[in-house]
Amino acid sequence: MANTSKINTPKNVGIIMDGNGRWAIKNSLKISEGHKKGVSIVKDIVEESVKQDLSSLTIYAFSSENWKRPKTEVTAIKKLVVDAINDQVSDLKEQKVRLKFFGHIYDFGKKVIDKISYAEEETNIQNSKLDLNVALGYGGKQDIVDMAKKISSSVLAKQIKLKDINEKTLHNASSVPVDEIDLLIRTGGDRRISNFLLYQIAYAEIMFIDKYWPDFNKTDFLKCLDNFKNIKRRFGKRK
Repeated sequence: MANTSKINTPKNVGIIMDGNGRWAIKNSLKISEGHKKGVSIVKDIVEESVKQDLSSLTIYAFSSENWKRPKTEVTAIKKLVVDAINDQVSDLKEQKVRLKFFGHIYDFGKKVIDKISYAEEETNIQNSKLDLNVALGYGGKQDIVDMAKKISSSVLAKQIKLKDINEKTLHNASSVPVDEIDLLIRTGGDRRISNFLLYQIAYAEIMFIDKYWPDFNKTDFLKCLDNFKNIKRRFGKRK
């Protein structure tokens, strides 16, 4: 008899980590302290993802819209990216976690870009246990526009024919490292997707959590995974 719980275990999980700023305000802290606390939660969830045998964890670290935030907050986030890489790359290597960044990373400047390149190279190991995909300067709509431009250029250059374009073509043109998300989790209490992985979440189960991201923990994460196991995923079929 098939193990239904194993069949229904999500392999590719995405998380919109919302609420760092509001958590900081609630606790009378600087906004930067909320983001710093949020990074420590990521570390916990990555460890649990490895234990739960997920294939990938894709997190929304900085959206294309986040550039509208105060300059001081953006600067603090840039510094936090560098600090997090310095602090955690060795742990990720030890856990056999492969780190990948995607989005318009070039907007973050040479220091951040160089640090990202270092992190990806250091964690680019064979037989990794988990792919940790970090969205930085990413927006789902912009990614689809970029996909259209890349594919159009290939057609104009006669590298591919119009009739040969399929879902695999679109995935290869996307900056997102994973082709399909099974479970999308959003913390912070809002019920929206906020321009995250618009193409990849076509059949994702979506769970909205009322806790701010810094209050989210391994127990909450395991509850989401367990709830997923109880969902009958029909994919348009009647069963």
